[in-house]
Amino acid sequence: MSTGMGKVEFHHGVGDKLSYACRLLRKAYKAGAQVVVTGEAATLRTLDKQLWVFDDQEFVPHVMAAPNQPVPARQNETPIWLCVDPSSAPGERSILVNVGQEMPAGMERFPRLFDIVSSAPDDRQLGRQRWKAYAAMGWQVQPHEVKE
Repeated sequence: MSTGMGKVEFHHGVGDKLSYACRLLRKAYKAGAQVVVTGEAATLRTLDKQLWVFDDQEFVPHVMAAPNQPVPARQNETPIWLCVDPSSAPGERSILVNVGQEMPAGMERFPRLFDIVSSAPDDRQLGRQRWKAYAAMGWQVQPHEVKE
């Protein structure tokens, strides 16, 4: 995909980023989306644990792809991949979800990006910086204020 054609859905004002991400990923999974979630390694490990327990009625299939550790090929079809490096996820993936505080590497591979920003002051400030950077790159930024 070429630069300037991507769309960022900016979810801001979130109370608990990872709880929100779990709900977003459940919705994406039910819709049949192929998703990559990126962020800092520690954040992704916490999200991995939360995805196992956040809803005792449903399972959200996901893979935690640790840096420099190969994932068995049989897991390539798993709809949700958690990885520090989004380019390491196999196959066609249409959505990138950023739960981190940095601009996601390799984001140009994805037509849609969901950037989740908490209501914490430091996270909001970093979110503002990412918003400006996305816009400067020509991405269409669409705000979604979350009332939690």
